[in-house]
Amino acid sequence: MRSAGDTMVIGIKDISKLIGISIIACCAVLVCTMFLNFYFDVYQIKDILSSEHERIFYNAQVSTAKVVCIVSGGCLLITSVITLLFHIKHYIDIHKKELGILKALGYSNVKIARNFWIFGISIFVGAAIGFAGAFILMPSFYKLQNKDKILPEIYIHFHVDILLYLVLLPTAAFAALSIIYACFKLKKPVINLLKDNLQAKSKTEKKMSGRITDRSFIDDLKRNTLSSRKSLVFFIMFASFCFSAMTQMSASMRDLSSTMMAGMILIIGIILACTTLFLAITTVIKGNTKTIAMMRVFGYSQKECCRSLLGCYRPVSYIGFALGTVYQYALLRIMVDIVFREIDGVPPYKFDFPVMMISLVFFIVIYEIVMYCYSEKIKKISVKEIMAE
Repeated sequence: MRSAGDTMVIGIKDISKLIGISIIACCAVLVCTMFLNFYFDVYQIKDILSSEHERIFYNAQVSTAKVVCIVSGGCLLITSVITLLFHIKHYIDIHKKELGILKALGYSNVKIARNFWIFGISIFVGAAIGFAGAFILMPSFYKLQNKDKILPEIYIHFHVDILLYLVLLPTAAFAALSIIYACFKLKKPVINLLKDNLQAKSKTEKKMSGRITDRSFIDDLKRNTLSSRKSLVFFIMFASFCFSAMTQMSASMRDLSSTMMAGMILIIGIILACTTLFLAITTVIKGNTKTIAMMRVFGYSQKECCRSLLGCYRPVSYIGFALGTVYQYALLRIMVDIVFREIDGVPPYKFDFPVMMISLVFFIVIYEIVMYCYSEKIKKISVKEIMAE
């Protein structure tokens, strides 16, 4: 950030973190654009439908588009908002000294916060890529929708309203949200922003210094890690939720819809899961480097460090997996029993226990591999470098 406070300088590390927001926005806009565009195009043939069978199938197609956009789009919108606010808070925490200097020089919270509009660019990039990607996939998507030959041929049209509501307005809204939230987080006394983190012991460090011989410290640290980083709890739970829901749903979509739809759901779910899990675990380790160093000094092993900082998230991940299982089952039952209840040839949907177990096994393997990789990263943290800061 420049001393004049007119421009925020974001480094490569900051940009790499914003990529997560872009990926989430891309997935949301990709899905919503495809189904909203199809909804607008199929709506144009409403008046030329003649038979009752055509009208029933038309209503099912319209309902499907609405349900997918509301459920998927709404879920990803909430995730994008939480991720954006998390990044802004993290940026302010890291650069609070520079921000404190600007406030000491007389710059107001509003004048500093207005530079945070740049965080909205991540939404624009992701939304634009998702919008373009949807039109690349649309020919195949429309071909699948037209294969039943029940409705008249539906052709692809470009709708400016979708570009406005899914790309331009979200960009402006998230830029405004970034400014408002940054202004709120900057409402701190200048002395608090200028204070060196190393001059104030954290609660965790104070507990450690007073209880170095008490083995229950590990359990205390687990609870403190979860309670002090609630946003990370959400990210890890959401990552597990996405993996569970999307992998199980993709297996069912091969029978209910098409292989293309199953593949798209599977890819989106894995991308979202990996993105949010990477964001959460990386932040956990970076935010606890000093705690890890102190634990090393007091004789705690690598296994105990990993168990206290990473192991506490394992139950949360399993809860997220369970919620994802319930979510995909409820959603598919609604689609089959309500949306397509009057459509002939739609196979009944029942909970697929073998698929759930396969998904759970893959989830456990992938999750434990990720935890092992990050535990090795903890092992490489140099106590000397941390203590010399």
